[in-house]
Amino acid sequence: MVSEFVGALLSQDIPFLRYALIAGVLSSMAFGVVGTYVVVQRISYMAGAISHAVLGGIGLALYLNRAQGLTFIQPIHGALVFALLAAVLVSAVSQRARQREDTILGALWSVGMAVGVLFLAKTPGYVDPMSYLFGNILIMSRQDLWLIVGLDLVILLVAVVFYHQFAAVIFDREFAIARGLRVGMYSTLMLCLAALTVVLMVGVVGIVMVVALLTLPAAIAGLFCRSLKAMMVTAALLCMIFTSTGLGVSYAYDLPTGPTVILIAGIAYALALAVRRFRNRGGAVQIKQGEVEQSAGCWRGVQDGEAVETGSHNV
Repeated sequence: MVSEFVGALLSQDIPFLRYALIAGVLSSMAFGVVGTYVVVQRISYMAGAISHAVLGGIGLALYLNRAQGLTFIQPIHGALVFALLAAVLVSAVSQRARQREDTILGALWSVGMAVGVLFLAKTPGYVDPMSYLFGNILIMSRQDLWLIVGLDLVILLVAVVFYHQFAAVIFDREFAIARGLRVGMYSTLMLCLAALTVVLMVGVVGIVMVVALLTLPAAIAGLFCRSLKAMMVTAALLCMIFTSTGLGVSYAYDLPTGPTVILIAGIAYALALAVRRFRNRGGAVQIKQGEVEQSAGCWRGVQDGEAVETGSHNV
């Protein structure tokens, strides 16, 4: 089975299989970094609302492309716009209307999908919604790979540049506010990174299962890693393994790739929980105390338009 899959990857007659493998590997780097933030901050329900709102953008883009003749507009363009708008809206809701947060997120979740379905219904020609709901990594093209590379670079660059600010917001929000860090802005920026990552995932596992691939690798890494950076790297490697293995298994047994990837990730998470329980170690996500203190103390807050470096602080 393995030799057959490798042979298919090397074959010049089926380049789409190589594109699918490369897309999964490239996307996994962003999945690991952003998934770690989502798991540690426990905002997977927000990521879920963003992912389902993306269908509205996809439906609108397809409608404009086919019905209005705007051929330069592609589904991923609509997905990007709706994902970022949803991220900003979710961030505003979480900061200013916390008492109605669940209701508004639920409305965003369902209305986004409803808008997408309506536009798809009015789009001329045949549109297969299953490829967007459950993903189809096998339709990745060379152009899609370049777009994934671009989004990957943006996500990783932002995550590296604002690493300490993000860590301060996650681990000691009150101290960050007291020292003048723009907590709301960085929280919104984290959700925008999650939105971009969701767009990357739509082609891999689809809208319905995107949250699973965003959280499961990071959750497994959190069971065994003792630092935030190690958790990110481990989650990215696990995501690469899940997507590559899922692609191979789906090819060998003629199965849908997206659900296969998620099933493998779910089995791996169950096994990781069993191993963790067997080892009888406490805590689901263990972050090294020294790194937390460093992260909370090293960020540069912005106060009255000037950068103010904070001192060390125990969390």
